[in-house]
Parts: sequence; C-alpha cells; structure tokens
Amino acid sequence: MTTQTQNKIVNDVNITQLGETIHNVRQDPQLAAFKARAKNKWISGTFNKITIDDYYLAKEEQKHKQSFQINADEPPILLGQDRGANPVEILLGALSGCMTTTLAVYSAVQDLKVESIQSEYEGDLDLQGFLGIREDVNTGYNEIRVKFKVKGDATEEQIREMVKKSPVYDTLIRPIKIKINVEKE
Repeated sequence: MTTQTQNKIVNDVNITQLGETIHNVRQDPQLAAFKARAKNKWISGTFNKITIDDYYLAKEEQKHKQSFQINADEPPILLGQDRGANPVEILLGALSGCMTTTLAVYSAVQDLKVESIQSEYEGDLDLQGFLGIREDVNTGYNEIRVKFKVKGDATEEQIREMVKKSPVYDTLIRPIKIKINVEKE
C-alpha cells in the first residue's frame, strides 16, 4: 500500500515542500549557496539588453526553463529612445517583486491567508551627481518609498516585518561589496 503525503498549500505556496527544503538545508547548509547571474549587452546609445538564463543552487548549475530578456533604456529626455525601462526603474521593479514574493511566502508559512497584494514604489534621485555637476550629490537613490495594500489576515506590523525579510530589500539597506573586473578586447 502506497501512502501519499497531502501537501499543505497556503496562498498558492507549497508549505510541505518548503518544509522539506528547510529540512534538507539544515542537514546540508551548502545546498543554500545561491549565485544569481545576469548578462548585459550594449546595443547603442543608452539601449542595452539584460539576459537572465542560468544560476547556481543546490550544489549545481541550474538553467531557467527559458531565457529572460529585459530591455534597458532611457526616456528621450535622458537621451534614450524609451525602448525599455530605465535601470533605476528596473531596480524598483526588482524590489517590488522580491518584497511581494517575500510577503506571500512568509504569510503562508505563518498560515496567514492573503487575498491580494498591491504595492507602489517611488524613489528620488538627483541627476546632478550622475551628470557630474555636483560631487556632493549621490548618483543613486536618496530615498525609496514603498506603499503596500494588502487584503488578508496579517496585521500592518506583521506585513512591515515580513517584507523586510526580502533579499533585495536587505541588499539595498546595507553596504555590499561589488568587485569589478575589466577585460579589454
């Protein structure tokens, strides 16, 4: 006689499978080593294409089911042709996707039902830094504001705490090392 385990699903997240993953990582922490990758090719002017295809996880190379392409460009006022989102907008998109996913998964783990999640992201930059007009002005965001609208069981405080577990949020709020290697052709 075969026994089938009933998967517990909350907010379309397989809690049973997540529990098995956590158990396996506790047994072998090297399974958690993840290397995300992106490649970029400049096309012309301010237009370039980002490709996301493979990654490293569970102690081996992995490949997405399909290659993902993201067009990056600038609007005409910033010398582009608007053929894709501006890279700082793509960063907001990455933050939005990660915080939303984190909220859905952490809610599911806590058995908090979610009916809907909507969010808005807005960031302030002063282009005087990027344009080299003022050295005392940052070239990146000075502030990012996030607004969540959530229908479900979680309290406002629980939501605030859960979204702060987002890896992209964590990356943005602390200093990280970025090592740059250059090969001339």
